[in-house]
Amino acid sequence: MNTDQEPFRPIASEAERQACARMMASMDPWVRLGRDYATCLRMISNPEKELTVAAGPEGVDGFIMLDMQGPFAGYIQLLCVRAAAQRHGLGQALLAWAEERIHRVSPNVFICVSSFNTRARTLYERLGFECIGTLRNFVVPGYDEILLRKSVGPWSTFTPST
Repeated sequence: MNTDQEPFRPIASEAERQACARMMASMDPWVRLGRDYATCLRMISNPEKELTVAAGPEGVDGFIMLDMQGPFAGYIQLLCVRAAAQRHGLGQALLAWAEERIHRVSPNVFICVSSFNTRARTLYERLGFECIGTLRNFVVPGYDEILLRKSVGPWSTFTPST
């Protein structure tokens, strides 16, 4: 993957937002969690979240949504890479971009992964995320969400960058 060809940038149009929702609604974990297109579009249309896309030659190859407010500021709420763009490092590059963005203002990066999504969990743990808790039956019955955290240190010693 060459990030020069796939720049990360804020979402630019409603057409891109719809493409992201279609991508998300067509793949796990969202299919298994019962998230249809309308639900996905509502989720990614929240103006209080930061939505960044990886634009490729065929449109949006992937995206990441950050929640930079509240007690878990620095929460990666969504990470999605279209099937044809997977296994080329794009997800890892989006995560690295998000970590850099979050660590400017917070020592902690949080992400949840569904209990059945072992491939994603393996990636997150390989990148240094640690399990800090399990949210039983959090989204739908029968599946847990596992809360992970990657930290550069405690809040008491953290200095935001300018």
